[in-house]
Amino acid sequence: MWGHILTGIINSFLPLNFLLMIVGLIGGIIIGALPGLTATMGVALMVPVTFAMNPISGLIMLGAIYSGAIYGGSNSAVLINTPGTPSSVATTFDGWPMTQKGMADEALNTSLIGSAFGGLFGTLVLLFMAAPMATLALKFGAPEFFWLCIFGLSTIAAMSQGNVLKGLISGALGVLISTIGLDPMQGLPRFTFGYYSLVQGIEVIPAMIGLFSFSQVIYLVGSKNKYIADYKPKKGVTLRVLGKLFRDCKGNMIRSSIIGTIVGILPGAGGEIASIISYNEAKRWDRNRDKFGTGVIEGVCASETANNATIGGSLIPMLTLGIPGSAVAAIIMGALLAHGIQPGFKIFTNSADLAYSFIVSMLVVNILMVVIGSFLIKGTAKVLNVPTPYIGVAIVALSVIGSYAIRNSMIDVIVMIFFGLFGHFGGRVGLDTGSMALGIILGPIVEDNLGKSMSLADAEGSIFTVFFSHPISLLLIILTVTSVMTPMFLARRRAKKEAAKNV
Repeated sequence: MWGHILTGIINSFLPLNFLLMIVGLIGGIIIGALPGLTATMGVALMVPVTFAMNPISGLIMLGAIYSGAIYGGSNSAVLINTPGTPSSVATTFDGWPMTQKGMADEALNTSLIGSAFGGLFGTLVLLFMAAPMATLALKFGAPEFFWLCIFGLSTIAAMSQGNVLKGLISGALGVLISTIGLDPMQGLPRFTFGYYSLVQGIEVIPAMIGLFSFSQVIYLVGSKNKYIADYKPKKGVTLRVLGKLFRDCKGNMIRSSIIGTIVGILPGAGGEIASIISYNEAKRWDRNRDKFGTGVIEGVCASETANNATIGGSLIPMLTLGIPGSAVAAIIMGALLAHGIQPGFKIFTNSADLAYSFIVSMLVVNILMVVIGSFLIKGTAKVLNVPTPYIGVAIVALSVIGSYAIRNSMIDVIVMIFFGLFGHFGGRVGLDTGSMALGIILGPIVEDNLGKSMSLADAEGSIFTVFFSHPISLLLIILTVTSVMTPMFLARRRAKKEAAKNV
């Protein structure tokens, strides 16, 4: 293996491959930062270009785009409260408050370093532990996926400590909205009101653009501020943030990386679930939980470390089992097949140079990300010095283009506008857009796996056996109960302390 790793290092630093890494990384960051343009779209558009390259060079470029796009979503999440990709939703919880407090540089550097750390961790796991991690992925069936998503939804209780009821209502509304379209079990339309375009359901990305991007334009116009936030470049921010992260957030970064990698290997789970769960766990284990959501480095670090760790995780089942762990991994798998390379355990013997060159290049890409990202931050942060009206027009244009580009359908633009208005006016009455977004994202996965689990229960003759007898399911149930009960326990303990002070 070490001989193949050495070959991978040599291939990664060949002039053409190194240039493709840089170009792919910059392109990926730009794609990720633009609302509506996802990592999946960026990688898919470049697959035909790889047909003119040798397979190693083509894979290296696609891997660089993938890594850059997942990280790039944090830039818009921090600067304009608009997640560039769904996996950056949790980044807005603390990233945007940091910007409002004049700490945009700190937030951007935290997301950069956290993303690189998570990406390196996930890739190292891919390099040295692919086989056992792929075996773990095979142990997840429909019941385990159902409980994993329920655990993800349970984080709403922790996210909404100020008003749990409104948070739960927001999450429930999100789940309800996700049921619009065809019933996955019976194939019958639901909540379409006779409008054929809604049969396809509500696309996640236009809904996210509306909730976070279009609603942000309404907020900016209503605020009458000349600029989005006060911004003055600071010297030495990268080193200060690096010192704080490795001094105070080591446990947070390692925990988030582990969560991201494990969630990444589960087909269909994705960075959005990993980042939400990691954010919640960072909040749960922090001594001062109330600071989350007010603009702290720990929140941005947890989200961004986890969503980039999913990259290495998603490639594990794709390379070892031929089962892609994400939509982007499926596209990369398609590129491999187009070059006549069959993913599976034999890829590490029959095409070892290609497999190890690809994995090693992902390590190099994550190191390069810190260097390239540091330069790009200096330019992207200057968007805060652009007058608000110009930013508003740009966000609206990107929102419309990004929504339309998903399915080339005007219904998605209408959905985006509707959710923008709903997010703005709902936020004014206390509804939580983050909880609603989580419901929209996880709702279809919950319903799909619930239906499959019920079918299994009918076949086995026992609902209890299917839902409650498997060890992984039991672990996730315990975590879910703990997640729901923790905010209630903390609120009661806080009330007792306040009562004791008043005596």
